[in-house]
Amino acid sequence: MSEEKTYPKFKSLRDKLSQTTLKAIKNMGFKHMTAVQAEVLPTALDGRDVVATAKTGSGKTLAFLVPVVESISKHLMDSSITGTLCIVISPTRELATQTYSVLQDLLSYHTTITSCLVIGGENRKKQSAELSTGVHIVVATPGRLFDHMRTKEFDYTHVNCLVLDEADKIFQYGFEEDLKQIIGRLPRQRQTMLFSATEAETTQALIKSAMKDDVQSINMSEDNTRATVEGLKQGYAICDTEYRLHWLYKLMKKTASFKVMVFFSSCKSVIFHHEFFCKYCQVAVLCIHGKMNQADRTATITNFHNAKNGALFCTDLAARGLDIPSIDWIVQFDPPSDTNEYIHRVGRTARGIGAAGNAVLLLRPEEREFVDYLQDAKIFMDKFESWNRYYNLQPKLDAAFSDPNFHKLAVDAMEGYIRSFEVRKLKHVFNLLTLDLDAAARSFGLKEKPDVDIHVGFNKKHRPRKRKAAMLAVQSTPSTKHAIHL
Repeated sequence: MSEEKTYPKFKSLRDKLSQTTLKAIKNMGFKHMTAVQAEVLPTALDGRDVVATAKTGSGKTLAFLVPVVESISKHLMDSSITGTLCIVISPTRELATQTYSVLQDLLSYHTTITSCLVIGGENRKKQSAELSTGVHIVVATPGRLFDHMRTKEFDYTHVNCLVLDEADKIFQYGFEEDLKQIIGRLPRQRQTMLFSATEAETTQALIKSAMKDDVQSINMSEDNTRATVEGLKQGYAICDTEYRLHWLYKLMKKTASFKVMVFFSSCKSVIFHHEFFCKYCQVAVLCIHGKMNQADRTATITNFHNAKNGALFCTDLAARGLDIPSIDWIVQFDPPSDTNEYIHRVGRTARGIGAAGNAVLLLRPEEREFVDYLQDAKIFMDKFESWNRYYNLQPKLDAAFSDPNFHKLAVDAMEGYIRSFEVRKLKHVFNLLTLDLDAAARSFGLKEKPDVDIHVGFNKKHRPRKRKAAMLAVQSTPSTKHAIHL
C-alpha cells in the first residue's frame, strides 16, 4: 500500500527513542508509523501536553504508550524517586485490559519498569497490594482507580504523566465526578495526553481543567473527506420491523464462514438473541454485555479473539478500543445512539494500514433519514438490498416458546428495545410513536404485544415534553445510491 510508504519509520525517531523501545516495537511487528503516531510522537516525546483526535484503528494506543514508557525509562535513569509515575485511564474494563496487554509487549525489554492493571470486577485487595509496591505505570478504569486513591496504600504523589483514552466516553459512562476528583488529586506539574476517536463538547471542559495552556491539538479527522477508514465498505439495509429477526438469521447464515460482530441496543436483547440462535438455530454465537461478570467477559473476548470465524453478539460495551483481529463484518442490528457511536462500532473492523472490512446498518423504513445524518458526518453508505425471501423461523420459535423462561426473555428484550429510544438524540428519526408495537412484538417472536409501557424510560415530569417533541416527527425519503445485494 502506498500509505505505508507515506509515513516515516519508527527508527527515524532514534534520537528520541531508546534502542530498547525500538527493539520492542520491531518485535511487535511495526515498522512504519501510522498518521496519528507520526503527528503525536515527536510532540509527546518532548513532554508536551497533547490532545489527539483520530479515527478508531489508527494506532492511538502506541501513540501514547511509547511516550509513557520513554518518559519513565529516562526518569529511572535520572532520579532516585520511585513509585507510580504514570496513570492511563480507560472508560471500560475491556479497553483497559487490551491497553495493558499492548503495554506488556512494549515493556518486553524494559525489565526495570513495572506496571499493573486496576479495573472493577477483579480482586481489590490484590490490586491494593500491587499498588503499595509503587508500580511505575497503572492502567485503570476511573471508578476503581478513585477507590484506591482514597486509601493509604496507593502513593500517586509522584505521577508526572496522565493519559485519558477515549475521553469522551469516560464522561458518557458517568465517570465525570470520579475523573474530576482524580485530576484534582494528582500533581499539577505533569504531562497530560488526551485521546479520542471523535470530538465532543464534554472534553473541552476537561482540556481546560486538566491540561496546560500550550496544549498541542492534533486532529487527524480534520479536512478528511471520510470519517471512517478507507478499507471499510459500509452500507445500510431497510427491513420491515416484524422481519428483523428473519433478516438477522439469513445474515448469520450468509456470513457463517466469517468473523462477525452484531450490535444490539440492550443487554436484554443480546441475551434473548444469543439464546435463540445458540439453542434453537445451532448458530455459533458468543455474547458480551454489561450484566456479565468480569471473568466471563474476559473469557468471551479471549475466545472471540482466537476464533477464525463465528459471531459475537454485544452491546456498545464492545464498541470501544477492542482490537480483535480479522473481524470481517460489523452488523448494527439496532442503530447507534448517534453518529459518533456509529464510528466507534464500525471501528472494530478494517483496523490498521491496508486492512479491509464490511459494515451494515439495519433500519426500519421510518428511520431512513438517519443515513442523511451519517452523510453529513462524512460517513458515506451504499444501500444494501434486503432479501425478498426469508427462512420460515416459526418452527424454531415454537420450540423456543415452549419454554416459559424464553417467553420472559422475549418480553424483556422488547422492553429493552423500547427503552433504547430514550437515549437516541434524533427523536424525530428514532421516534417511538412511529413504532408499530404489534410488529415489534413479532420481531421478538411474540404472537401479541406484551403489556409494556410505551413511555418506559422517560422521567414522568419530562414525558409531556418528550411526547410533544416526538409528535413533530417528519418523514423524509431522499433518493438512494446504487444497491448492493448482501
